[in-house]
Amino acid sequence: MDSEGHARGYWYGKDPGQKALAIDVLNALRDYRTSEQAMRRRTRSSMGMGEKDLLALRYLFEAEAAGKVMKPKDLGDKLGITSASMTTLIDRLVESGHIRREPHPTDRRALILKATPGSDQEVRHTLGGMHRRMLDAASALSPDESRVVVDFLQHMREAMDTIDDDSAEPTQS
Repeated sequence: MDSEGHARGYWYGKDPGQKALAIDVLNALRDYRTSEQAMRRRTRSSMGMGEKDLLALRYLFEAEAAGKVMKPKDLGDKLGITSASMTTLIDRLVESGHIRREPHPTDRRALILKATPGSDQEVRHTLGGMHRRMLDAASALSPDESRVVVDFLQHMREAMDTIDDDSAEPTQS
């Protein structure tokens, strides 16, 4: 076990060489994901929302910031949910005062979704301190360190995105 309580070789073998540092990096990433998941649970609980609800708000905030409109179907596609589930989610967020339905600016048959100013303020109040601390941590990196971290995370994303395509057995070296 290392100082964080990780069993060193459980997933990746017991190679004491250079892979030990790589295993430390992967364990740190796993610990970060655990902290992030716990933060998301606390946020959902404090705001009385589900994960898809918060994600829907995020997409609506991003669309508004980019000057784009978001139709229910577009949001459902981004969330990966059916139209029936999307209707339920929209109804719930409208009822709670987090979003509103409005007429589409150019298609009078369509509706768009907009986050309410109150929901933006609520999310900023709930997550503002954490986002500032995260930005401070990232800002403390040098430009070279930042590039290394970004490259690493992009490679990790690629590894995760192709995990189902890899039919080879995991190696124990």
